[in-house]
Amino acid sequence: MNRSRPLNLTLLTVLLVVAGMLTTLPVWSQENPQQKVKADSATTATSSGKEEGSFNAGQMILEHVVDNHEWHIAEIGHLELVVPLPVILLYDGQFYCFSSSRFHNESHSYQGFTLATEGPHKGKIVRSGENKTNPEAPEVYDFSITKTVLAIMISAFLLILIFVSMARMAARSKGKAPTGMQNLLEPLVLFVRDDIARSSIGEKHYEKFLPYLLTIFFFILFNNLFGLIPFFPGGANVTGNITVTLVMAVFTFILTTINGNKHYWIDIINTPGVPWWLKIPLPLMPIVEIIGIITKPFVLMVRLFANITAGHIIALGFVSLIFIFGAISAALGLGVSVVSVAFMVFMDLLELLVAFIQAYVFTLLSALYFGLAVTEPEHH
Repeated sequence: MNRSRPLNLTLLTVLLVVAGMLTTLPVWSQENPQQKVKADSATTATSSGKEEGSFNAGQMILEHVVDNHEWHIAEIGHLELVVPLPVILLYDGQFYCFSSSRFHNESHSYQGFTLATEGPHKGKIVRSGENKTNPEAPEVYDFSITKTVLAIMISAFLLILIFVSMARMAARSKGKAPTGMQNLLEPLVLFVRDDIARSSIGEKHYEKFLPYLLTIFFFILFNNLFGLIPFFPGGANVTGNITVTLVMAVFTFILTTINGNKHYWIDIINTPGVPWWLKIPLPLMPIVEIIGIITKPFVLMVRLFANITAGHIIALGFVSLIFIFGAISAALGLGVSVVSVAFMVFMDLLELLVAFIQAYVFTLLSALYFGLAVTEPEHH
């Protein structure tokens, strides 16, 4: 085995994270009430006649669960501690690179680009004015390092660092009992190998898919747990981002498709035990089987995304109740805070369980799909 490969991968990850962090130094920004556009949508008057500036629970929750071009850390009075992230755009054959802090002005524009704060393009970077005046204007391709991207880079760096260290410790121990981090994570590695990969795929083929299954299990588990940490660099909703779950589901689909043997494809086209008239003159079963191939990765994508996002929304909903009732009465807000904090602690404990369950379910279903693709018929 080439020992330099993990070292090269670790070095590459370090360089990527350092390159991203060089342009993401934390800055204190003075909030200008006339420039803060999110106040325009969050500070509408309520039916009870409250003035603008009231707490908007929906906006707070959405800002947490969706991706962003900056990482909000804390807000103290009119001061906000944020981590501006690098903006990388391709427009009309030219690359543009600058910090997202450049959008901190009254028009939220820089170099002809605007960070949309309302409408169908909210949260996206568009060309200033051209979407309205020229529908045929070139598209703006956004390759920015967003909050989710930076969180993935950090988690990838930490995972590689941890497991490369574990591999070196295992090589040096020479059969001795594991200690430290190796003692903590080795049971999980054996669990994925024996109870997921080997039992679902079979003794003959499981080793081929084991690296992928270990990767997605620990990637999902680590980001699920990291997302529960309420302060930087935790709190990013990585596995609750449907684009991330889509990529993992597509990888599972590709591996299943390219590794499917002839018996796998024959069972799809000529399903055994089905009347011939459902396969030849009226090919309902092949159509149903092909649809099933497509829906499998879709189910993987939606299940992980929905469960993680729902947990974040519920926990943030309990926090929002404190501010909502506190705006009505200080005593009422204090009473609700006790109940909200209790339920939020319960939800956090439940989310710890869900973090392991969702990593297990995604990995198990992927292994089952691989097993169906490589299973060979028994010969008697």
